[in-house]
Amino acid sequence: MEHQAGARAVALVGPAGAGKTSLAEALLFASGAIPRQGAVSAGTSVGDASAEARSRGGSTELNLMRFDYLGDSFTLLDTPGAIGFQADGDAAVMAADLAVIVIDPDEARAGLAEPSLRRLEALGVPHAIFVNKIDQGRGSIRELLDALQPLSRAPLIARQIPIRDGEKVTGCVDLALERAYHYRPGKEAERIEIPGELKEREASDRFRMLERLSDHDDYLLEQLLSDETPELETVISDLAREARDGLVVPVVFGSALNGFGVHRLLKMLRHETATAEAAAERLDLSGSGAFVFKVSHGSAVGRLAYARIFGGRLPEGAELHDAAGDSFRVGGLFSVQGATTAKLGAAEPGAIVALAKLDEARAGRWLGIGVRPKGEPPALARPATNAAVAIVTRDRKDDVRLSTALQKLIEEDPSLAWEQDEALHETLLRGINDEHLNMTLARLKRRYGVAVETRRPGIAYRESIRKPATQRGRHKKQSGGHGQFGDVVIEIRPQSRGEGFAFADRITGGAIPKQWIPAVEDGVQDAMTKGPLGFPVVDVAVMLTDGSFHSVDSSELAFRTAGRIAMADALPQCAPYLLEPVCRVTVSTPGSATSKVSSTVSSRRGQVLGIDTRDGWSRWDVVEALVPEAELHGLDAELRSLSQGLASFEARFDHLAELSGKHAEDVVKQAKATV
Repeated sequence: MEHQAGARAVALVGPAGAGKTSLAEALLFASGAIPRQGAVSAGTSVGDASAEARSRGGSTELNLMRFDYLGDSFTLLDTPGAIGFQADGDAAVMAADLAVIVIDPDEARAGLAEPSLRRLEALGVPHAIFVNKIDQGRGSIRELLDALQPLSRAPLIARQIPIRDGEKVTGCVDLALERAYHYRPGKEAERIEIPGELKEREASDRFRMLERLSDHDDYLLEQLLSDETPELETVISDLAREARDGLVVPVVFGSALNGFGVHRLLKMLRHETATAEAAAERLDLSGSGAFVFKVSHGSAVGRLAYARIFGGRLPEGAELHDAAGDSFRVGGLFSVQGATTAKLGAAEPGAIVALAKLDEARAGRWLGIGVRPKGEPPALARPATNAAVAIVTRDRKDDVRLSTALQKLIEEDPSLAWEQDEALHETLLRGINDEHLNMTLARLKRRYGVAVETRRPGIAYRESIRKPATQRGRHKKQSGGHGQFGDVVIEIRPQSRGEGFAFADRITGGAIPKQWIPAVEDGVQDAMTKGPLGFPVVDVAVMLTDGSFHSVDSSELAFRTAGRIAMADALPQCAPYLLEPVCRVTVSTPGSATSKVSSTVSSRRGQVLGIDTRDGWSRWDVVEALVPEAELHGLDAELRSLSQGLASFEARFDHLAELSGKHAEDVVKQAKATV
């Protein structure tokens, strides 16, 4: 039977805890790539080898593993399922030929697969579903598929039906081959006769499968309408073609820990995984080149750029070119098996390799082999970074090392960001959620030896005024020689929200020489950096109306000081009040959790603006709200706890709003306590 040959890439995706890394381990063992099957729980798996993954008991980064099966070469891209770490595998999934969504057999958890399905549909990556832990399931596969189908745009096609002994699944019937198999732990299944009680169901479910396939094959449709039995070659060919084209989503099942269904999955991967050429076309890449999807600094060989080779062979030492025409030489070429690398002389088309000493390579770049590359890969959407923590080194001598280490971590994981908040005098590390940040800080200490203290980031409160005032500011100092003299009169009035600061003058008769008027404005703004409540002042207009000067003792510094004195003395008279930043928050949530999400938002002093259905998603909603920034801390974890871990949000600054009552008193009290 014909199949698609060559090096291919298969991504394992799906919710956390479904068993993706266990399935990768089972595939390696079944194909003969490893002598014995390890376990994630025991810390003996090829994947999840990092200290953070071992400690967490689940994937925290993309894992690469490879195996050969019946002459074909495969690379597994085992992606993290937890939302805080998913971004690490997104670019790799773009370059895959097929994605296998690994899910639990529990019908109640079927909805956990929807984010993976929607992401793959948006990327155009062909995909299949592997229902794992079938030996633990108690429900019906048919009911599970009925629950899953609304989550997928393409029809789901059950490739197998289970053979049961009571409640226990002991084997399967392959609907394409019309063959039955009995599971044997750790071994390939044994072929048996189709049990008599399943023959009627097998015929019915097979006909249903063929009906779905005939939607895209007129010849098969004609055979079905004529009550003819389709040739096996036609059935297998249609399954492979329609799966590769993303017209259907095949569904198989098994148990990764026991090896059930793994050999059947291997055979499906061999026949139904598209070639690398299809992935290159989907990514709009032409010619020969390397698509870089990840950078790592944790390897014993230093910085590595992980890339998939398209269109040609890449020998060690080859020259790569970027879109700008700059060229770089590959310093080393490695195959990757979990945390282990092995030197290569060359990489064949479709292969996934690690490139050493290629400092210019960044995730998402397309580098041409020998020539400037053709085509441009699509930009990858990054998840919202809603979590932040303020960090400071425990040892001030580590400040320079901290900056270097953070740059390397962000290069590895573009969903991280760090910044210096000048207003709050804080170094902020931003990530997807608290789990993501905690893992990053653990990696920062383990890899780079930089320990930091953390605290909740400050909130950029502001203050403004309600009443106008007039105030004189006079600065006079005599200490031998030239003294200092500056005298100003200013009028202050409130501005509308968002108008900012305005300064003007109506000095007449040379009361203050023109060259010193800008100094007065500078002094006024000096006083506004910290108002009477302890925060920067906004939305104020100041008019310089009068003043006086001394022909010898006046200076720019003297008038700047006088302006600051006048403004500082005036602000307490202007009925100052506190302002807090308010964010526009967009929550995406399963409809079953919408009412709880709305209540949670309201309990955080939020104002729900509206609820709408999420376009293209099954029974999902989008909640729009205005929420004070101070109330966003911990929101991500609370939303996930209400929605089986599925709800997420994005927040962006919207406006400043008045804060009064006990909340304002507490903020002012805390600000004064930290002075």
